[in-house]
Amino acid sequence: MATKLVDLVYWRNLRKTGVVFTGLVIGLVSLFQLSAITVLSHICLGVMCLTFPLRLYYKLLELLRWNPGVHPFQSYLDHDGSLTDKETVVLVEEVVLLVAFAVSEIKRLLFIDSMIDSIKFVVLLYLLTYVGIEINGLTLVISAVIAMFSLPLLYKKQQVRIRRLVRSVRAFVKKIRTMVLGLYESVRPSEAPAPAPKPAVAAAPAPKQKAKSK
Repeated sequence: MATKLVDLVYWRNLRKTGVVFTGLVIGLVSLFQLSAITVLSHICLGVMCLTFPLRLYYKLLELLRWNPGVHPFQSYLDHDGSLTDKETVVLVEEVVLLVAFAVSEIKRLLFIDSMIDSIKFVVLLYLLTYVGIEINGLTLVISAVIAMFSLPLLYKKQQVRIRRLVRSVRAFVKKIRTMVLGLYESVRPSEAPAPAPKPAVAAAPAPKQKAKSK
């Protein structure tokens, strides 16, 4: 499953990736005007408008004995997309672990387990409120699909330039961080020296008791 997704993202099969990418974008854009049920129904009807006449054509050729009974979509029918018991168990375990991790992280952030992480989460939520005002979730999904099919290919073709740019940005951030830390060290008040410990006073020797005379 992961290998097929990587093949699609990196456009290793241009025909298949083009069909999947175009279908996803058109389907998601259609959701702006129509409901999901209507879009799904129209997609299925559009596919059957192509497959049904072709199947009838091959059936007619078979009746005229011009075709030895070859099904035009037999390769798609023979393809087994079902999961085995082991693959199903592994997939369910991964989904359950992912959901449990997400729930535990949200609980940790909401109930302030770490002050720094919760502050970052608050800033992210505050920024998302502005994002929600400007665009909706469907626009974000469309943008994510376009980025998923374009950014890996762009990185593959411009890998050297992107790595060089990332190194330059990291060096600039490190320089700014060093400058800020140096400035903070220069303006930070110096700590008062701790008072020197007083020398311990030597204890006076105890007076000797006079020996009792017999």
